[in-house]
Amino acid sequence: MTKLEVIQRRSVAGRPEKQRLVLKGLGLRGIGTSVQVDNTPSFRGMVKKVLHLVEVNEVQS
Repeated sequence: MTKLEVIQRRSVAGRPEKQRLVLKGLGLRGIGTSVQVDNTPSFRGMVKKVLHLVEVNEVQS
């Protein structure tokens, strides 16, 4: 199964609270942090909401 590596590249300063909560839900804590999440529709939807703040790579697990 593939996973998504999500890396936060931009700050949440000045962003709506919903976008801040999505990043927190993904487990991102600040610029430069990265997490690996399952490649499921729910996680893909979360990433799509904050795509302008993160970088996404597909990795094999």
